[in-house]
Amino acid sequence: MAQLLGEIQWSDPIVQPSPDAAWEAEIKRRGGQVAQVDRRVAPLPWLREACLGVSTGRFSAINDRLFNLAAIVTSQENACRYCYGANRAYLKLLGYSEAFISRLEQDVHLAELDEKERAVIAFCRRLARSRPRPALADRDALERMGYPRLAVHEIALWTALGCFYNRIGVLMACPPEAGFEKMANGPLGRLLGLFGPLMRRMSARRRDGRGLPAPDAKSLGGGPFGPILVPLAGLPAAQVVKTALEGAFASLVLSRGVKALMFAIVARTLECRPCESQACAMLAGEGFAAAESEAAIGTLASARLPAAESRLLPWVRATVHYQTGPIQRQTRALAEAVGPAAALEAIGVASLANATVRLAMLSE
Repeated sequence: MAQLLGEIQWSDPIVQPSPDAAWEAEIKRRGGQVAQVDRRVAPLPWLREACLGVSTGRFSAINDRLFNLAAIVTSQENACRYCYGANRAYLKLLGYSEAFISRLEQDVHLAELDEKERAVIAFCRRLARSRPRPALADRDALERMGYPRLAVHEIALWTALGCFYNRIGVLMACPPEAGFEKMANGPLGRLLGLFGPLMRRMSARRRDGRGLPAPDAKSLGGGPFGPILVPLAGLPAAQVVKTALEGAFASLVLSRGVKALMFAIVARTLECRPCESQACAMLAGEGFAAAESEAAIGTLASARLPAAESRLLPWVRATVHYQTGPIQRQTRALAEAVGPAAALEAIGVASLANATVRLAMLSE
């Protein structure tokens, strides 16, 4: 069973905050709240945009209740103390009881959930865990229960985006939002929780993306890993993933070759042939012969890469399935070796690769 909040090991922060007044003003202008994560990803434009996209993104085919329940079980499966604590506190403000949240965490039968909701939660847990990844049969099972295909794809999308954001929190060892958690679990939080139905309606309006522009299959299909994104056509939050992929591979902090190798290693670890094939095609474009790519993926080393970038290959494989204590120690050592800028981009790329490969179940 996934760990409970108090069971998660958590180190001191690995990535330090980099205050940026202009960016923080932009976050507020776009309807976001400046969080611990935002202050730490601020130096890297593509990553800060992706994190803001997740925290302010909209859903259009599912409801607010499924969105919030999926968020907490995904953060629990990924053992992200930062996200898990914040999601748990948010459910308290929305009027969910401690007893309900505790039963949800322990994955026991919940009378408050119907069979369809329990099936979605189980799907989110399996996708976050990916041992192994769910298959199209799992998607089809949800459809047979009455969920439209677009809704199932949006559930997978937000679970994958949760995996992305959770890994950012884990790999940075981002400190919890202590003030928010204290408020939600204190007298004011209990008072606000009494107005749960009103709070839930306000939350639903804030994240409701129905009627907003959404990318179509043609626009999603171009660019890095475009074929993986095509099933997300019609969902507003699909643009978050597309923009992140384009930004990550355009960034010059790390070489395009090492980023493609990182994606290929995550894909190989999760047995995702489509993502591995596309990553290898990118490597060929960077001058890697097929034998060189295969050797690098298999041995987690490449003579083509600078020594500092070579260190990323064994580390990124460890980000697929991890325990928080060991992966944070490995990430701290990596950051000390490669420097803060390279470490921050590596954290972003590893998180994005894990999300993208999980999404690929929709196109396999």
